[in-house]
Amino acid sequence: MPGWTESKCSLERFIKHRQALSKQFSSLRIGQITIPKPIIQGGMGIGVSLSNLASAVSKAGGLGVISAVAIGLLSANVSDSYHKHNEDVLRKEIQKAKAMTDRPIGVNVMVALTDYENMVHAAAEEGVEVIICGGGLPINLPKCLPENSKTELVPIVSSPRAAKLLLRKWSERHGVYPGAVVLEGPLAGGHLGFSVDELNDPTITLQSLIPETVKAIAPFAEEAGRPIPLIAAGGIFTGADICEAFLLGAAGVQMGTRFVATDECDAADAFKQAYVNCTKEDLILIESPVGMPGRAIKNDFLAEAKSGNKVPKVCPWHCIVTCKQQKSPYCIARALLNAKNGRLNEGFAFAGANAYRVNEIVPVETLMQTLESEYTAAVASNPSIANCT
Repeated sequence: MPGWTESKCSLERFIKHRQALSKQFSSLRIGQITIPKPIIQGGMGIGVSLSNLASAVSKAGGLGVISAVAIGLLSANVSDSYHKHNEDVLRKEIQKAKAMTDRPIGVNVMVALTDYENMVHAAAEEGVEVIICGGGLPINLPKCLPENSKTELVPIVSSPRAAKLLLRKWSERHGVYPGAVVLEGPLAGGHLGFSVDELNDPTITLQSLIPETVKAIAPFAEEAGRPIPLIAAGGIFTGADICEAFLLGAAGVQMGTRFVATDECDAADAFKQAYVNCTKEDLILIESPVGMPGRAIKNDFLAEAKSGNKVPKVCPWHCIVTCKQQKSPYCIARALLNAKNGRLNEGFAFAGANAYRVNEIVPVETLMQTLESEYTAAVASNPSIANCT
Protein backbone atom coordinates (compact mmCIF):
# COMPACT_ATOMS: atom_id res chain seq x y z
CA MET A 1 0.00 0.00 0.00
CA PRO A 2 2.68 2.54 -0.96
CA GLY A 3 1.83 6.12 -0.21
CA TRP A 4 -1.11 5.44 2.11
CA THR A 5 0.36 6.32 5.50
CA GLU A 6 2.49 9.06 4.02
CA SER A 7 -0.59 10.86 2.67
CA LYS A 8 -2.61 10.25 5.86
CA CYS A 9 -5.71 9.61 3.77
CA SER A 10 -9.12 8.57 5.02
CA LEU A 11 -10.31 5.00 5.30
CA GLU A 12 -12.51 5.53 2.24
CA ARG A 13 -9.57 6.75 0.19
CA PHE A 14 -7.46 3.90 1.49
CA ILE A 15 -9.99 1.33 0.29
CA LYS A 16 -10.17 3.12 -3.08
CA HIS A 17 -6.37 2.87 -3.18
CA ARG A 18 -6.64 -0.87 -2.48
CA GLN A 19 -9.13 -1.16 -5.34
CA ALA A 20 -6.68 0.51 -7.69
CA LEU A 21 -3.92 -1.86 -6.60
CA SER A 22 -6.33 -4.76 -7.07
CA LYS A 23 -5.99 -4.44 -10.82
CA GLN A 24 -2.83 -6.51 -10.42
CA PHE A 25 -2.00 -9.61 -8.42
CA SER A 26 0.43 -7.43 -6.48
CA SER A 27 3.04 -8.42 -3.92
CA LEU A 28 2.36 -8.38 -0.18
CA ARG A 29 4.54 -6.37 2.17
CA ILE A 30 4.78 -7.66 5.76
CA GLY A 31 6.95 -5.18 7.63
CA GLN A 32 10.32 -5.40 5.89
CA ILE A 33 9.46 -8.67 4.11
CA THR A 34 8.06 -8.79 0.57
CA ILE A 35 6.01 -11.79 -0.55
CA PRO A 36 5.79 -11.88 -4.38
CA LYS A 37 2.16 -13.06 -4.40
CA PRO A 38 -0.38 -11.96 -1.77
CA ILE A 39 -1.13 -15.47 -0.52
CA ILE A 40 -0.18 -16.96 2.84
CA GLN A 41 -0.57 -20.70 3.30
CA GLY A 42 -2.28 -21.29 6.63
CA GLY A 43 -0.37 -23.19 9.31
CA MET A 44 -2.00 -26.60 9.80
CA GLY A 45 -1.13 -29.03 12.56
CA ILE A 46 -0.34 -31.57 13.57
CA GLY A 47 2.18 -32.08 10.79
CA VAL A 48 -0.11 -31.17 7.89
CA SER A 49 2.02 -28.16 6.94
CA LEU A 50 5.71 -28.85 7.42
CA SER A 51 8.84 -28.06 5.42
CA ASN A 52 7.71 -29.77 2.21
CA LEU A 53 4.48 -27.79 1.79
CA ALA A 54 5.89 -24.56 3.19
CA SER A 55 8.92 -24.54 0.88
CA ALA A 56 6.75 -25.36 -2.16
CA VAL A 57 4.37 -22.46 -1.45
CA SER A 58 7.25 -20.05 -0.92
CA LYS A 59 8.96 -21.20 -4.13
CA ALA A 60 5.67 -20.58 -5.95
CA GLY A 61 5.63 -16.97 -4.72
CA GLY A 62 3.43 -17.14 -1.61
CA LEU A 63 4.42 -17.41 2.03
CA GLY A 64 4.76 -21.03 3.12
CA VAL A 65 4.08 -21.69 6.79
CA ILE A 66 5.18 -24.53 9.09
CA SER A 67 2.81 -25.36 11.94
CA ALA A 68 4.59 -25.68 15.29
CA VAL A 69 1.64 -27.28 17.10
CA ALA A 70 2.85 -30.41 18.94
CA ILE A 71 5.39 -30.88 16.18
CA GLY A 72 7.54 -33.09 18.42
CA LEU A 73 4.92 -35.84 18.23
CA LEU A 74 5.97 -36.46 14.63
CA SER A 75 9.00 -38.32 15.91
CA ALA A 76 8.71 -41.81 17.31
CA ASN A 77 11.18 -40.94 20.07
CA VAL A 78 8.95 -38.78 22.24
CA SER A 79 10.45 -38.74 25.71
CA ASP A 80 9.66 -37.05 28.99
CA SER A 81 11.37 -33.92 27.67
CA TYR A 82 8.40 -33.19 25.40
CA HIS A 83 8.95 -29.44 25.17
CA LYS A 84 12.63 -29.77 24.31
CA HIS A 85 11.75 -32.39 21.72
CA ASN A 86 9.17 -30.05 20.22
CA GLU A 87 11.75 -27.31 19.85
CA ASP A 88 14.32 -29.64 18.26
CA VAL A 89 11.86 -30.92 15.64
CA LEU A 90 10.68 -27.39 14.82
CA ARG A 91 14.25 -26.23 14.29
CA LYS A 92 14.94 -29.18 11.96
CA GLU A 93 11.81 -28.47 9.90
CA ILE A 94 12.76 -24.81 9.52
CA GLN A 95 16.26 -25.79 8.45
CA LYS A 96 14.87 -28.26 5.90
CA ALA A 97 12.50 -25.64 4.48
CA LYS A 98 15.26 -23.06 4.19
CA ALA A 99 17.47 -25.59 2.42
CA MET A 100 14.74 -26.01 -0.22
CA THR A 101 14.08 -22.32 -0.91
CA ASP A 102 15.73 -18.96 -0.40
CA ARG A 103 12.37 -17.20 -0.18
CA PRO A 104 10.70 -16.22 3.13
CA ILE A 105 9.33 -18.96 5.39
CA GLY A 106 6.77 -18.51 8.15
CA VAL A 107 5.94 -20.46 11.30
CA ASN A 108 2.52 -20.62 12.95
CA VAL A 109 2.58 -20.94 16.75
CA MET A 110 -0.67 -21.42 18.65
CA VAL A 111 -0.90 -19.09 21.64
CA ALA A 112 -2.53 -21.79 23.77
CA LEU A 113 0.50 -24.09 23.52
CA THR A 114 2.14 -24.80 26.85
CA ASP A 115 5.51 -24.10 25.18
CA TYR A 116 4.30 -21.17 23.09
CA GLU A 117 6.99 -18.70 24.14
CA ASN A 118 9.83 -21.20 23.65
CA MET A 119 8.59 -22.14 20.19
CA VAL A 120 8.37 -18.50 19.12
CA HIS A 121 11.89 -17.89 20.40
CA ALA A 122 13.26 -20.98 18.64
CA ALA A 123 11.61 -20.11 15.32
CA ALA A 124 13.02 -16.59 15.43
CA GLU A 125 16.49 -17.91 16.32
CA GLU A 126 16.32 -20.10 13.22
CA GLY A 127 15.74 -16.97 11.17
CA VAL A 128 12.18 -17.43 9.95
CA GLU A 129 10.97 -14.26 8.34
CA VAL A 130 7.42 -14.32 9.73
CA ILE A 131 5.77 -15.77 12.86
CA ILE A 132 1.97 -16.00 12.85
CA CYS A 133 0.12 -16.53 16.13
CA GLY A 134 -3.53 -17.37 16.79
CA GLY A 135 -5.52 -19.71 19.01
CA GLY A 136 -5.64 -16.99 21.66
CA LEU A 137 -4.72 -13.31 21.71
CA PRO A 138 -0.90 -12.98 21.62
CA ILE A 139 -0.64 -9.93 23.88
CA ASN A 140 2.96 -10.61 24.93
CA LEU A 141 4.25 -12.05 21.65
CA PRO A 142 6.86 -9.30 21.06
CA LYS A 143 8.71 -10.14 24.28
CA CYS A 144 9.22 -13.73 23.12
CA LEU A 145 11.64 -12.73 20.39
CA PRO A 146 15.40 -12.95 20.90
CA GLU A 147 17.25 -9.65 21.07
CA ASN A 148 17.77 -7.92 17.71
CA SER A 149 15.48 -10.35 15.92
CA LYS A 150 14.30 -9.25 12.48
CA THR A 151 11.37 -11.67 12.40
CA GLU A 152 8.07 -10.02 11.54
CA LEU A 153 5.14 -10.78 13.86
CA VAL A 154 1.62 -11.37 12.55
CA PRO A 155 -1.21 -11.94 15.07
CA ILE A 156 -4.51 -13.59 14.17
CA VAL A 157 -7.72 -11.90 15.34
CA SER A 158 -11.39 -12.61 14.76
CA SER A 159 -12.90 -9.14 15.21
CA PRO A 160 -12.16 -5.41 14.92
CA ARG A 161 -12.37 -5.15 18.70
CA ALA A 162 -9.68 -7.80 19.18
CA ALA A 163 -7.45 -6.09 16.61
CA LYS A 164 -7.79 -2.72 18.34
CA LEU A 165 -7.13 -4.21 21.78
CA LEU A 166 -4.09 -6.16 20.64
CA LEU A 167 -2.44 -3.33 18.72
CA ARG A 168 -3.00 -0.92 21.60
CA LYS A 169 -1.40 -3.38 24.05
CA TRP A 170 1.59 -3.94 21.75
CA SER A 171 2.05 -0.20 21.36
CA GLU A 172 1.75 0.57 25.08
CA ARG A 173 3.63 -2.41 26.52
CA HIS A 174 6.24 -3.13 23.88
CA GLY A 175 6.45 -0.06 21.67
CA VAL A 176 6.07 -2.19 18.52
CA TYR A 177 3.52 -2.85 15.80
CA PRO A 178 2.83 -6.04 13.84
CA GLY A 179 4.06 -6.57 10.31
CA ALA A 180 0.47 -7.46 9.38
CA VAL A 181 -2.75 -8.71 10.97
CA VAL A 182 -4.65 -11.84 9.94
CA LEU A 183 -8.41 -11.54 10.29
CA GLU A 184 -9.89 -15.05 10.45
CA GLY A 185 -13.60 -15.31 9.72
CA PRO A 186 -16.11 -17.94 10.85
CA LEU A 187 -15.73 -20.23 7.80
CA ALA A 188 -12.18 -21.27 8.70
CA GLY A 189 -11.16 -24.79 9.59
CA GLY A 190 -9.67 -26.02 12.85
CA HIS A 191 -10.10 -24.18 16.13
CA LEU A 192 -12.20 -21.05 15.74
CA GLY A 193 -12.16 -17.73 17.56
CA PHE A 194 -15.94 -17.49 17.77
CA SER A 195 -18.64 -18.82 20.07
CA VAL A 196 -21.05 -21.41 18.67
CA ASP A 197 -23.79 -18.75 18.61
CA GLU A 198 -21.55 -16.44 16.59
CA LEU A 199 -20.69 -19.24 14.18
CA ASN A 200 -24.42 -19.75 13.57
CA ASP A 201 -25.12 -16.03 13.15
CA PRO A 202 -25.49 -15.29 9.41
CA THR A 203 -24.66 -11.61 9.94
CA ILE A 204 -21.12 -12.39 11.12
CA THR A 205 -19.10 -12.93 7.98
CA LEU A 206 -15.55 -12.33 6.86
CA GLN A 207 -16.90 -9.81 4.35
CA SER A 208 -18.63 -7.80 7.08
CA LEU A 209 -15.60 -7.91 9.35
CA ILE A 210 -12.91 -6.79 6.88
CA PRO A 211 -13.82 -3.07 6.49
CA GLU A 212 -14.32 -2.52 10.22
CA THR A 213 -11.05 -4.27 11.05
CA VAL A 214 -9.21 -2.19 8.46
CA LYS A 215 -10.70 0.86 10.19
CA ALA A 216 -9.56 -0.40 13.61
CA ILE A 217 -6.00 -0.92 12.37
CA ALA A 218 -5.71 2.40 10.52
CA PRO A 219 -4.77 4.66 13.52
CA PHE A 220 -1.98 2.27 14.52
CA ALA A 221 -0.58 2.27 11.00
CA GLU A 222 -0.49 6.06 11.23
CA GLU A 223 1.39 5.80 14.54
CA ALA A 224 3.81 3.26 13.09
CA GLY A 225 4.43 5.41 10.01
CA ARG A 226 3.97 2.40 7.73
CA PRO A 227 1.18 0.17 6.46
CA ILE A 228 -0.11 -2.67 8.65
CA PRO A 229 -1.83 -4.79 6.00
CA LEU A 230 -4.89 -6.87 6.75
CA ILE A 231 -4.74 -10.51 5.67
CA ALA A 232 -8.21 -12.03 5.15
CA ALA A 233 -8.69 -15.68 6.13
CA GLY A 234 -11.47 -18.21 6.56
CA GLY A 235 -13.48 -19.29 3.53
CA ILE A 236 -11.17 -17.86 0.86
CA PHE A 237 -11.33 -20.51 -1.89
CA THR A 238 -10.95 -18.95 -5.35
CA GLY A 239 -9.19 -16.08 -7.03
CA ALA A 240 -12.55 -14.32 -7.15
CA ASP A 241 -12.71 -14.57 -3.35
CA ILE A 242 -9.29 -12.94 -3.18
CA CYS A 243 -10.49 -10.13 -5.42
CA GLU A 244 -13.55 -9.59 -3.21
CA ALA A 245 -11.38 -9.43 -0.08
CA PHE A 246 -9.13 -6.85 -1.73
CA LEU A 247 -12.09 -4.71 -2.71
CA LEU A 248 -13.14 -4.64 0.94
CA GLY A 249 -9.70 -3.45 2.06
CA ALA A 250 -7.55 -6.57 2.57
CA ALA A 251 -4.01 -6.60 1.21
CA GLY A 252 -3.55 -10.37 1.17
CA VAL A 253 -5.24 -13.65 2.04
CA GLN A 254 -4.45 -16.71 4.12
CA MET A 255 -5.65 -20.08 2.79
CA GLY A 256 -5.44 -23.48 4.42
CA THR A 257 -7.99 -25.84 2.88
CA ARG A 258 -6.82 -25.42 -0.73
CA PHE A 259 -3.25 -26.28 0.20
CA VAL A 260 -4.20 -29.56 1.84
CA ALA A 261 -5.24 -30.85 -1.59
CA THR A 262 -1.77 -30.48 -3.09
CA ASP A 263 0.91 -33.00 -3.96
CA GLU A 264 3.38 -31.32 -1.62
CA CYS A 265 1.15 -31.23 1.47
CA ASP A 266 2.86 -33.15 4.27
CA ALA A 267 -0.25 -35.17 5.19
CA ALA A 268 -0.93 -38.72 3.98
CA ASP A 269 -2.92 -39.31 0.80
CA ALA A 270 -5.86 -40.64 2.84
CA PHE A 271 -6.05 -37.29 4.67
CA LYS A 272 -6.11 -35.39 1.37
CA GLN A 273 -8.72 -37.75 -0.06
CA ALA A 274 -10.98 -37.01 2.91
CA TYR A 275 -11.19 -33.47 1.52
CA VAL A 276 -11.83 -34.63 -2.03
CA ASN A 277 -14.54 -37.06 -0.90
CA CYS A 278 -16.40 -34.95 1.67
CA THR A 279 -19.76 -33.31 1.09
CA LYS A 280 -21.05 -30.01 2.43
CA GLU A 281 -23.05 -31.93 5.04
CA ASP A 282 -19.89 -33.68 6.24
CA LEU A 283 -18.40 -30.40 7.48
CA ILE A 284 -19.50 -30.00 11.08
CA LEU A 285 -18.76 -27.94 14.16
CA ILE A 286 -17.34 -29.88 17.10
CA GLU A 287 -16.54 -29.08 20.70
CA SER A 288 -12.79 -29.54 20.98
CA PRO A 289 -11.20 -30.93 24.14
CA VAL A 290 -9.21 -27.70 24.35
CA GLY A 291 -12.39 -25.72 25.06
CA MET A 292 -12.89 -24.12 21.64
CA PRO A 293 -15.30 -24.87 18.83
CA GLY A 294 -13.75 -26.31 15.70
CA ARG A 295 -14.74 -27.27 12.16
CA ALA A 296 -13.95 -30.78 10.98
CA ILE A 297 -14.94 -33.50 8.52
CA LYS A 298 -17.51 -35.81 10.09
CA ASN A 299 -16.41 -39.42 10.55
CA ASP A 300 -16.91 -42.46 12.80
CA PHE A 301 -14.25 -41.31 15.26
CA LEU A 302 -16.10 -38.07 15.98
CA ALA A 303 -19.44 -39.88 16.17
CA GLU A 304 -18.04 -42.25 18.81
CA ALA A 305 -16.53 -39.36 20.76
CA LYS A 306 -19.85 -37.51 20.74
CA SER A 307 -21.70 -40.60 21.95
CA GLY A 308 -19.28 -41.01 24.84
CA ASN A 309 -17.61 -44.18 23.61
CA LYS A 310 -14.11 -42.75 23.65
CA VAL A 311 -12.20 -43.33 26.87
CA PRO A 312 -9.71 -40.68 27.98
CA LYS A 313 -6.11 -41.83 28.34
CA VAL A 314 -3.38 -40.46 30.56
CA CYS A 315 -1.82 -37.48 28.79
CA PRO A 316 1.98 -37.38 29.01
CA TRP A 317 2.30 -34.06 27.19
CA HIS A 318 -0.33 -31.44 28.16
CA CYS A 319 0.42 -29.62 24.92
CA ILE A 320 -2.50 -27.14 25.13
CA VAL A 321 -2.97 -24.91 28.18
CA THR A 322 -6.76 -25.02 28.04
CA CYS A 323 -7.06 -28.80 27.59
CA LYS A 324 -8.75 -30.55 30.53
CA GLN A 325 -6.93 -33.87 30.24
CA GLN A 326 -8.96 -35.66 32.90
CA LYS A 327 -12.28 -34.79 31.27
CA SER A 328 -11.31 -35.00 27.60
CA PRO A 329 -12.94 -37.86 25.69
CA TYR A 330 -9.81 -38.18 23.58
CA CYS A 331 -6.37 -36.65 23.08
CA ILE A 332 -6.83 -34.16 20.27
CA ALA A 333 -3.10 -34.07 19.54
CA ARG A 334 -3.00 -37.82 19.04
CA ALA A 335 -6.26 -37.78 17.03
CA LEU A 336 -4.97 -35.10 14.65
CA LEU A 337 -1.62 -36.85 14.28
CA ASN A 338 -3.34 -40.15 13.49
CA ALA A 339 -5.42 -38.44 10.82
CA LYS A 340 -2.39 -36.70 9.34
CA ASN A 341 -0.76 -40.12 9.01
CA GLY A 342 -3.83 -41.49 7.23
CA ARG A 343 -5.38 -43.35 10.18
CA LEU A 344 -8.73 -41.58 10.07
CA ASN A 345 -10.41 -44.39 12.01
CA GLU A 346 -8.28 -43.21 14.96
CA GLY A 347 -8.68 -39.49 14.43
CA PHE A 348 -10.25 -36.78 12.27
CA ALA A 349 -9.38 -33.99 9.87
CA PHE A 350 -9.98 -30.33 10.56
CA ALA A 351 -11.17 -28.49 7.43
CA GLY A 352 -12.64 -25.17 6.30
CA ALA A 353 -16.29 -24.74 5.40
CA ASN A 354 -15.48 -24.90 1.68
CA ALA A 355 -13.57 -28.19 1.79
CA TYR A 356 -16.47 -29.91 0.00
CA ARG A 357 -15.55 -27.85 -3.09
CA VAL A 358 -12.18 -29.59 -3.38
CA ASN A 359 -12.34 -32.12 -6.22
CA GLU A 360 -8.73 -32.92 -7.03
CA ILE A 361 -5.19 -32.93 -5.70
CA VAL A 362 -2.81 -30.71 -7.68
CA PRO A 363 0.76 -29.41 -7.44
CA VAL A 364 1.20 -26.20 -5.44
CA GLU A 365 2.45 -24.37 -8.53
CA THR A 366 -0.72 -25.32 -10.42
CA LEU A 367 -2.92 -24.13 -7.56
CA MET A 368 -1.13 -20.78 -7.40
CA GLN A 369 -1.47 -20.32 -11.16
CA THR A 370 -5.17 -21.18 -10.99
CA LEU A 371 -5.79 -18.67 -8.20
CA GLU A 372 -4.00 -15.94 -10.13
CA SER A 373 -5.93 -16.71 -13.32
CA GLU A 374 -9.23 -16.66 -11.42
CA TYR A 375 -8.24 -13.38 -9.80
CA THR A 376 -7.39 -11.80 -13.17
CA ALA A 377 -10.73 -12.91 -14.57
CA ALA A 378 -12.58 -11.47 -11.57
CA VAL A 379 -10.78 -8.13 -11.95
CA ALA A 380 -11.64 -7.95 -15.65
CA SER A 381 -15.33 -8.50 -14.93
CA ASN A 382 -15.62 -6.13 -11.95
CA PRO A 383 -16.54 -2.53 -12.86
CA SER A 384 -15.70 -1.20 -9.39
CA ILE A 385 -12.06 -2.01 -10.13
CA ALA A 386 -12.10 -1.03 -13.79
CA ASN A 387 -13.48 2.41 -12.93
CA CYS A 388 -11.18 2.97 -9.94
CA THR A 389 -8.48 5.67 -10.30
